[in-house]
Amino acid sequence: MKFLLWVGLPFLALLGLALGVPDVAPAWQAKSGDGTAGTFTARYESCGRNCTWHGDFVPDGGGTPRNDVIVYDGPDELTSGATVAARDTGARRGVFAAQGGGTWLLFTGLAVAGVLAAIGWVAILVHAIANRRRTWREPTGPGKSVQG
Repeated sequence: MKFLLWVGLPFLALLGLALGVPDVAPAWQAKSGDGTAGTFTARYESCGRNCTWHGDFVPDGGGTPRNDVIVYDGPDELTSGATVAARDTGARRGVFAAQGGGTWLLFTGLAVAGVLAAIGWVAILVHAIANRRRTWREPTGPGKSVQG
């Protein structure tokens, strides 16, 4: 149990904060239809636990294209060379399919979990330090008094 508190919480905090926080705002912007509209062209799919399409995003009406980005919330039937309407809201690794999806919820959940884990870990550290100080100041034998 102590291992989970001392190692697991900081790991969860770092993971949630590093993966979730930077893309929470872009995900919410995409959810509300903000950002630069454009077209995502699928190039290749990489699969691990889940499959992700990589490709190029070209903004409507000109602008700077983004190459080798992923498309969040892309349709299941995407194939190489297929295009999807998408929005660029500044997410680090990709753009969001205009059709929408639940990626905003994933980033929000990661960020909240990271923040809560960080708060919990700090609370545990404060409690441990307070206990250590209290133990250090307590008398160790009969007839001993606390010197302040």
